[in-house]
Amino acid sequence: MHGIRYDAMHDEFIVPNQFAQAILVFAGDSEGEVPPVRIIQGSDTMLQDPDRVDVDPVNNEILIPEDDKILVFPREANGNVAPIRVLTSAGNNLGEVNTDPVRNLLVVGGYTRNRGGRDHALMTFDRTAHGDVEPRTMISGPNSRFHGSARMTINTNRGLAFATVRGNQVASDESFVGVWNYAEDEGDAPPLYTIGGPGGMLRQPRGVTLDPMNKTLIVSDKYLNAVISYYFPEVF
Repeated sequence: MHGIRYDAMHDEFIVPNQFAQAILVFAGDSEGEVPPVRIIQGSDTMLQDPDRVDVDPVNNEILIPEDDKILVFPREANGNVAPIRVLTSAGNNLGEVNTDPVRNLLVVGGYTRNRGGRDHALMTFDRTAHGDVEPRTMISGPNSRFHGSARMTINTNRGLAFATVRGNQVASDESFVGVWNYAEDEGDAPPLYTIGGPGGMLRQPRGVTLDPMNKTLIVSDKYLNAVISYYFPEVF
């Protein structure tokens, strides 16, 4: 299992399971071999290979990206439940998704397809978008340095997206965590900040999250087999 979200408002962990084609919800105080409190699973769910997840505790929704679509379920859904919304975007691959209930947006990392291949893109959609919808905004291009397979988190207070970019695992020159302003920037906009890069410690950054109380960015690195914390008050 590669994705996990913690819902602090309801004290629950939400975990996608690829092999079971299911979404598992555990109580926040779970310990040891305990069953999930709820499972979303079955033919009506449209789940095929769930690997990433987001939870919107404000609007009580769970969101699952599935390559060319994003499935939205009620947060308290249990069993063989159909999604309440399905977002697609013709020509775009939709990967990591984060919900911004402040601006009523979905912040999505992925790819936009073209005749020559595909371009990496950081996209935004209306939070309640349903059906085949064009992105509201898109950050994409060589100067943006965004990568479509990035793991991502956001700071809704500032409208900032934090995403991992994995380069060569031996050299650190191409591996970093970037910070983009999804609330204001569009087009080939460069990151506001990069953490890592030439001479940096990161090799294969994977997970990324924020600790607002301590103004800290936390990154897991597969190659280093480590979790690294950076004091980063500028983004809070």
